Amino acid sequence: MLDVMRKNGLRLAVFAAITTGVTAVVNTVTKPTIHHQTLLQQQVLFDQVIPSELYDNNLQQECYLLTDPALGNAQPHQVWVARKQDKPVAVVIESTAPDGYSGNIQLLVGADFQGKVLGTRVTEHHETPGLGDKIEPRISDWIFSLSNRQLTGADDKSFAVKKDGGNIDQFTGATITPRAVVNAVKRTTLLVETLPNKLTSLPACGESNE
Repeated sequence: MLDVMRKNGLRLAVFAAITTGVTAVVNTVTKPTIHHQTLLQQQVLFDQVIPSELYDNNLQQECYLLTDPALGNAQPHQVWVARKQDKPVAVVIESTAPDGYSGNIQLLVGADFQGKVLGTRVTEHHETPGLGDKIEPRISDWIFSLSNRQLTGADDKSFAVKKDGGNIDQFTGATITPRAVVNAVKRTTLLVETLPNKLTSLPACGESNE
């Protein structure tokens, strides 16, 4: 009986070692491909929120971290700086709308330093299907209505949904979701206007705070 148990234990140990080795090899082989695909998907999103003709640098290689209440929480958010002939002209920035109907709505906002929203996309949300999910471009074209809007300051009352006195449409039967997105985009764009003088002091993505 002991010999049988030893043999079975040895077989299990050998099987576990082989399985672990195969998994490690697969991870090593596929990691570059996964990373490449992630970068491609990221660039697709960038192209949706900032026109490629506005900049001539590699946007993905100029990433910084920014923490500010205007971005919806106390977490560091990534900021990618677009440059034209080495001059900063705009950013793509992560932001959070904390007051969605079903919780946080994660956003990617493209904006220049003069208060112009270049584009916006929702990257994650839990809003109600058939109502709040109209913030997704595959469901509705509403998100495109935020592109190329000029924000004239914090007191710009037009940059709001119509129910709040602005000129941006809300959804029939659902105002909370579009209001949350619009307000987050407004706060983010106002923050972007202040960034040119802060860029040199921002930590690069991947830098340790220790």
